Amino acid sequence: MGVASESAFPFASTKLATSPRFCSSISRRIFSDVVGDITIYVDGQSFLLHKFPLVSRSGKIRKMIVESKDTDPSMLELVNVPGGAPAFELAAKFCYGTNIEITTSNVAHLRCIAEYLEMTEDYQEENLIARTETYLNEIVMQSLERSLKVLCACDGLHPTVEELGILDRCVDAIAINASKEQLVSGLARLECDAGSGKFKMDGQDWWAEDLSVLRLDLYQRVIAAMRRTGVRSDSITTSIVHYAQTSLKGIERHQGWDSSAFLGDKQRVIIETLVGILATEKITSVPLSFLFGMLRMAIEVNAGHGCRLELERRISFQLEMASLDDLLIPSLQTSDSVFDVDTVHRILVTFLQRIEDEDSEESLQCGYESEGLKSPSHSSVLKVGRLMDGYLAEIAPDPHLKLPKFMAIIELLPDYARVIDDGLYRAIDIYLKAHPSMTESECKKLCKLIDCQKLSQEASNHAAQNDRLPVQMVVRVLYFEQLRLKSALSGNSVDRSFSQRMISSSGAPSSAVSPRDNYACLRRENRELKLEISRMRVRLSELEKEQAFMKQGMRDGRTGEHCRAFLASLSRGIGRIAMLGPATGKQQRSTSKSEASQGKSRRRHQQLVSS
Repeated sequence: MGVASESAFPFASTKLATSPRFCSSISRRIFSDVVGDITIYVDGQSFLLHKFPLVSRSGKIRKMIVESKDTDPSMLELVNVPGGAPAFELAAKFCYGTNIEITTSNVAHLRCIAEYLEMTEDYQEENLIARTETYLNEIVMQSLERSLKVLCACDGLHPTVEELGILDRCVDAIAINASKEQLVSGLARLECDAGSGKFKMDGQDWWAEDLSVLRLDLYQRVIAAMRRTGVRSDSITTSIVHYAQTSLKGIERHQGWDSSAFLGDKQRVIIETLVGILATEKITSVPLSFLFGMLRMAIEVNAGHGCRLELERRISFQLEMASLDDLLIPSLQTSDSVFDVDTVHRILVTFLQRIEDEDSEESLQCGYESEGLKSPSHSSVLKVGRLMDGYLAEIAPDPHLKLPKFMAIIELLPDYARVIDDGLYRAIDIYLKAHPSMTESECKKLCKLIDCQKLSQEASNHAAQNDRLPVQMVVRVLYFEQLRLKSALSGNSVDRSFSQRMISSSGAPSSAVSPRDNYACLRRENRELKLEISRMRVRLSELEKEQAFMKQGMRDGRTGEHCRAFLASLSRGIGRIAMLGPATGKQQRSTSKSEASQGKSRRRHQQLVSS
């Protein structure tokens, strides 16, 4: 058996190159018929080889033979060989002059085994270290795709591959080439816009999805290098989303009552690491749906408290764009409510905290504007108010939802977050229906959160006939409906409460108020004025509809169904008021007579004093 032939090595699947670069016909001819004189063991596998070709290129084997106790050692054992027996086989073939092909899949193994065997230029020119370095510098580092393949092929080569700097070089090459590609694509788009427009580039970063094959620690290093080289934030975010979808695809979601389901630490580490990477990205560049998905997974795998708080903070910056399905996060506690109300409560608290910071000088130093964000506008607050009303209506039927948690969400929103309270009234009505065991004091406490002046005509009619509401609530509804009816009949569309608020808010500021507090007060008053204008527009549209309806009814010679429903509800409400024990007719007449006599005696006394 020829020791230099392919059968001399246990691995026959090594790909050979046709290039004469690594060919040495002289070595093959010299050792083709010579019997092996040394056996080398690597990872339990033996290689029958010759000393001369090995010591002519490997400094380590030369030193081992020289330092051996035997004068003519015939057996050596190599330990901790990077790449194991396959890598040593390729190095041995190189020593024999066999044509081996250096590729992106084996260059890291060849470079590490060459370093281990000390195959330097001191022993022979164009040795394995020099040739692998040439391939790395001239072929691998010039291409993002090749650098990525080499980086993926470095598994099992630690710590040698780290000591040689192959990982850092590949990571930097990926980041630099990605930055170059973005620059070239940006210039191409500029030329396309300035020209005829026939050439068009979508600008998609193909590498964003390819990075998903990396190990988590290597991926983290690549993203850090991309930030240093100036890769766009939206491209990095796209890559993070792809990586999360790929690496977390195997997570099987379990319900809160499934206590036997187990999710390993691997998914938890992935989520916490990706959230840590996101912490340095711009807030607006991360899709809101992805943040909610990550938050749900973080809750399921019991991720760290800081990880979940970071996701909640980033969600709060875009809360006005969230949908109702996003907020319906299932709870994992079997004895708790169906949905995770505490998480939504924290998100809402963070969102409203930004509103409060808007009225202080410290808002410019909180870092929000440095991230490219502006303070949320009044329209954003109104959107969040409508969103929370819908959320309250969805969680209200849950029989396990405690009243303090339900009320905490309602009490968080300020008064200017709702133009009308129809959505809030609907949510509270659903909660009352789903919790019939509530005490009267609890019902009163909950219904006090509804502003009866901000109920529409339809909601007021429903509330006047709602037996689940406390009597005091119905009285307030009927009172404000009576004021509204008088205002409609008199043609006065200005709300009395609005004028009262205008008078109360027009007073001069106290001299003890600081300029900063005065400025904050003026901004709050401005917000209230905008809210009142919105209310007046809603009231005006309702009154116009009612007036047109009443005119049509008067022309037809009949009373509208809407008016009949209101009068019926008014009569029922008055009947319920009478049940509270009002004064009888005789008592009322005697009271009025006594008041009249007292008034006459006062006037006579004043006339005598003046005379």
